[in-house]
Amino acid sequence: MDLTDLRVFRTVVEAGGVTRASQRLHRVQSNVTTRIKKLEEDLGVALFEREGKRMRLTSAGTTLVSFADEMLTLAERARDAVQEKTPHGLLRLGAMESTAAVRLPGPLTALHGRYPDLNVELRTGASRPLIQQVLSGELDAALVAGAVSDPRLETLPTFHERLVIVANASHPPIARAADVKTRAILAFRAGCHYRQRIEDWFQRDGVPIERIVEVASYHAILGCAAAGMGVALTPQSVLDAYTERAQLSVHELDPEMRDVLTLLVWRKDVSRVKIMALADLLGPSTVAAEVRLEPVAEESRAS
Repeated sequence: MDLTDLRVFRTVVEAGGVTRASQRLHRVQSNVTTRIKKLEEDLGVALFEREGKRMRLTSAGTTLVSFADEMLTLAERARDAVQEKTPHGLLRLGAMESTAAVRLPGPLTALHGRYPDLNVELRTGASRPLIQQVLSGELDAALVAGAVSDPRLETLPTFHERLVIVANASHPPIARAADVKTRAILAFRAGCHYRQRIEDWFQRDGVPIERIVEVASYHAILGCAAAGMGVALTPQSVLDAYTERAQLSVHELDPEMRDVLTLLVWRKDVSRVKIMALADLLGPSTVAAEVRLEPVAEESRAS
């Protein structure tokens, strides 16, 4: 079996068809189809049942998936073992907005100083979309929140975050969701782990959320909270860097809701050299560079 054929096979399975697989692999559809047929001929079995443009895995195809993952992972590890160990080229990294703003400046500066031939392309987003981008190969690795159980991914704990509820400075104490005066939450788009956690907090107390105001940055979230537009769930590390903290009230959560671990995730079957270069500089003891979040402009607070 050819490793390239196995990669094409696995991509077709993950993408759900030849058309999307060809886009991910940057190959013409006929080449992808030829590779699948060649693999089937080599194995002497049909891997897909074809119904028009639809393709479904046969029992043999289902069996091959796990073996393909293991073989491709082993091949990448063998490549890492024999190739030069100095990281270079491009590392496509995803991170949550809070992690990128507060946790990464120090490690990325150190990474550049240690490996000047390694360039980092940083993309921010919510945890769920970032994980999907790692799985599809759009990102080499990502820093995400919450548990990750996909067997195709490796994970490494990096940062421990303590979450707090923030509201405007005059808001009375908040011990549970029922204490929130304005039943609006300020959050990123769906797919954000912190947004899901505050939604679960309201639901656990049986308190309906009147509306969700979606914003694009923590600058805007904290500014809108200060203006009394709603409440938000934010890492303490982000709040500590905010220069207008006096305009906010901070409310503690119970341990079940407040503690969250940030994980570095990457595919098991990709080269680890560049990822491990970054991983060596991450962790609970990492001291991030001093970052101050400036107050949001008035027009952002009103948005």
